[in-house]
Amino acid sequence: NGNPICARPPNKIGEYAELGDVTRDQVKADEEEFLRVIEGRVKNADGKLKYLDVNKKEHEVEVKELTTLSQVIEGLKSKFPNLVHMRIPICNSAAPLEKDFDTICSTLQGSGVNSPVIVNCQVGLSRSTTGCIAACLFREFQLAASYEGLIETVPGVDLGLLKMDRYKMDMSKDPLFRGEFEVIKELLVELPDGEAAKRECDKVIDKNGPAKTGGTGIKQTRENIAESKLSYEIMDDAAQAFLKQ
Repeated sequence: NGNPICARPPNKIGEYAELGDVTRDQVKADEEEFLRVIEGRVKNADGKLKYLDVNKKEHEVEVKELTTLSQVIEGLKSKFPNLVHMRIPICNSAAPLEKDFDTICSTLQGSGVNSPVIVNCQVGLSRSTTGCIAACLFREFQLAASYEGLIETVPGVDLGLLKMDRYKMDMSKDPLFRGEFEVIKELLVELPDGEAAKRECDKVIDKNGPAKTGGTGIKQTRENIAESKLSYEIMDDAAQAFLKQ
């Protein structure tokens, strides 16, 4: 009926799904199976469905329409025939896997630099912002490649006008809020032009952050990671063990 519902174990109502290392094909198969389960329940209950909301309150509705996210997206393609949909299962409380970034890049490969990219997750905070940052970095590489072509074909181009690496970090911020985590420091030493790469990432992170840090988004990823790190250090052993998984 236009309201989304999802499958959860009885002891995990209102919580994030913890699916482990799953693929989009597995999620698609689970989605189709979930639809069949719901259709069976509706059929056996004279067209009605009982479900729990995130506060574990039970509701019953008369089902007038039943569909899946994939079917909704496929329906949109009739109106937007060039729409490409890619689902990337990412755990909410852990860093994306390397293959997740590969999937984002392969999906964007061949798309126009001005083609809109729409990213969303369950809440629209950490994972969505991470996806937006990855997409923006990909677009930056596209722009840099087009500039290289301009330089090679047009004589006398002022390279300074095309320079995008103008970002300067606010050094009054806490080192963690500047993204100076130990693993980042190690990467800066090991990678050629590591500092320039971090400046590029920091610029894109800020653009995807809230207005107070110069962005148009809602989540400042560096600060979010710093806050999570500080929270982790005061958690009990059981909570720390879960987050380490």
